[in-house]
Amino acid sequence: MLPVTNLSLNIPDTQKPRVVIIGGGFGGINLAKKLRGKNFQVVMFDKQNYHGFWPLLYQVATAGLEPDAIAEPLRKLFGSDNYEDFFFRLVRVTNVNPVTKTVSTLIGDLHYDYLVIATGTKTNYFGNEQIKKFSFPLKKIPDALNLRSQMLQCFEQANMTSDPELRQSLMNFVIVGGGPTGVELAGALAEMKKHVLPSDYPGMDISKMNIYLVEGMDRVLPPMSPEASQKTYKYLTELGVMIKLGTVVESYDGDMAVLKSGEQIRTNTLIWAAGVAGALIDGLPPEAIERGRILVNEYNQVLGFPDIFAIGDIAFMKTEKWPKGHPGVAQPAIQQGKLLGKNLVRLQRKEPLEKFEYTDKGSLAIIGRNRAVADLPGNMHFGGFWAWAIWLFVHVMALVGFRNKLVVLSNWVYKFFTYENSTRLIIRPYVRKGDRIKQRFFDKYSAE
Repeated sequence: MLPVTNLSLNIPDTQKPRVVIIGGGFGGINLAKKLRGKNFQVVMFDKQNYHGFWPLLYQVATAGLEPDAIAEPLRKLFGSDNYEDFFFRLVRVTNVNPVTKTVSTLIGDLHYDYLVIATGTKTNYFGNEQIKKFSFPLKKIPDALNLRSQMLQCFEQANMTSDPELRQSLMNFVIVGGGPTGVELAGALAEMKKHVLPSDYPGMDISKMNIYLVEGMDRVLPPMSPEASQKTYKYLTELGVMIKLGTVVESYDGDMAVLKSGEQIRTNTLIWAAGVAGALIDGLPPEAIERGRILVNEYNQVLGFPDIFAIGDIAFMKTEKWPKGHPGVAQPAIQQGKLLGKNLVRLQRKEPLEKFEYTDKGSLAIIGRNRAVADLPGNMHFGGFWAWAIWLFVHVMALVGFRNKLVVLSNWVYKFFTYENSTRLIIRPYVRKGDRIKQRFFDKYSAE
């Protein structure tokens, strides 16, 4: 491998204003699309070379979809044939310097005229290092693949052990966090338990599989309406999910989850979906940060820096309607990215900027087949089949790329008629550091 010192950003000099975008999520790609053909040099930095549709990560983790069905290469989205003066670099940004107007990466620095921070969020463990070490997050595609391998390996090992206590630990799954990710993951696991696993493991009593959902608030889906929470609680309990409300997981050592209520659950798999924090970049002053996000005005300008912008989940825009900032979903990022593209053109023309006003298109969550909840504009709340159908349509249309839409839709149609999760493959065995059970298993049974 070539040393880092032999690499450089290799961005050509330009007379055009240079816009540097950090992050290829919903905000970043919609901004870049708006700047196509607008007399800017656009440079995008990201640690991964693809844009992912993270609301469907749980389906990758539960063997419903392959990862390439929910991701699209950034270079394919912005190929040189249809976007001159766009440059993507697969690098990690280390810090920004507002004084010198430079962005620093592991392989060099780059001057900007306008900087846009669209780094999104990362998993928040609230300072619990033990849980961080032993739990399974679900924020990125590698996380989903690790979790998929972990769960399938648990079933394989449970099918081969004569130790009832170990078998039960392998068949207990604890999901921490009753938001959309936790709820949808719990529903997907419950449907696997009902429709898929009994035929895969005919010699094993799958009814012993336990799915626990732990939520610190007094209801599931706290961001959604009470009506949606009540319906979701009903759907999950009908599917056999054991819901623990008003408590949190205080510790987990890879074997035993200890709840604040005092209850202990022996499990080999604890999935952490309890919260996120802004993926901050060093260099901005402390007064520009609040609640772990970057403070911005109504034009998405970072407070005190008219040439630096933040959009999407990392941006904290306080308004009368949204005093705690906009919800951490795709739509604010999409809308802010599109408007910022227009506003950067206005800045160059010395025209007044347009204020951002979020158009709330509602919230959806799916719990299982014909089970979903919807909060739509106009104070509309409903669940069941129609909410499920709307969820399917919205998520297919939100995917980037025609191929991905076709692959996901065909997978869902196939699953609807067959109840099959078609990708139950352990492509890369996963052994969590410190997991003695799995390490012994692979050392003994999987050696070449």
